[in-house]
Amino acid sequence: MDTPIITTAPRPDVAARAPGTRSVRPRDAATLIILRRDAKKPRVLMGRRGSGHDFMPDKWVFPGGRIDRSDFRAPTANELRHDVAARLAEGTIPRRARALALSAIRETFEEAGLLLAEKAEPRSVAGPWRDFFAIGALPDLEALDVIARAVTPPSRTKRFDARFFVAEADRLLSLERRPDCGELDEIAWVDLDEALALDLPDITRYVLRELETRLENPDGPARFMRFWRGRRFTEQT
Repeated sequence: MDTPIITTAPRPDVAARAPGTRSVRPRDAATLIILRRDAKKPRVLMGRRGSGHDFMPDKWVFPGGRIDRSDFRAPTANELRHDVAARLAEGTIPRRARALALSAIRETFEEAGLLLAEKAEPRSVAGPWRDFFAIGALPDLEALDVIARAVTPPSRTKRFDARFFVAEADRLLSLERRPDCGELDEIAWVDLDEALALDLPDITRYVLRELETRLENPDGPARFMRFWRGRRFTEQT
């Protein structure tokens, strides 16, 4: 059963939908949390969005973005683990679930210059995956877990149905960022306490709390957060 958590109100950093206009349909999106454990405290990769963005400017976020058509046909080094695929399949078809996982990997490369991948022979392709495959890499879907899903409130002018993935940093091809990549203004590895002290969107703060819970209980459920009539609901998947 769904449980109401809080009543929400439009935030000043996110544009609210004009009264009397229809709600915007959410777009599929994916986000990747990269977890690094080579220090006393686990750290996560975060980046700051530029001030010119019309969606969450200057906020610290995880790499991520909208699904692209090319994500449905990109080749991979392996496939999603069965439990992860099952969680993602709730509310969507398997083909789209796989594409969501691939979009998280692609967006992390585009925004942070890091490849969650296995080495492979370089290949020539067109579109958003061109530079990824030209390096000689294939996406590592097996490295992914999913910890949350969230749908932007109907009151916003931009809405996303976002899945939040997590992967260990030792599954990256390298911790060194590609010099010709990086759409986020600033990138940092921060522990969870430091991350929670940053200027964050509400959903990012919520997912960081979920990550804390997952670190304490690795076999715990993923959370699905959505909104109905101004209230937030969460359920387990």
